[in-house]
Amino acid sequence: MSAAAIPKIEPPALPNMLAADLWRSVESLPCLLTIEISVPGFTVGDLVHLGRGRIIATRWVVGQDVPLRVNDELVAWSEFEVVQNRMAVRLTELA
Repeated sequence: MSAAAIPKIEPPALPNMLAADLWRSVESLPCLLTIEISVPGFTVGDLVHLGRGRIIATRWVVGQDVPLRVNDELVAWSEFEVVQNRMAVRLTELA
């Protein structure tokens, strides 16, 4: 079949719906946000002994970006901050 014989397929027209309207329609859907920090050598035994006040060593270095995922998809890089005695995450770069 030649290139001239291939029919052109047009995307369906959206009936008077703007992109903002499309986003508004899904804004309330839940999603899982995760921040990943590497914990070297963590074992099932360590998991069993977890308890309040236990400190776990990580490979994370202050100032190093950590991956931020939504539903297991990388969406950004972030860094930790303390804001009014709470741990917070600042987005540093979109993926």
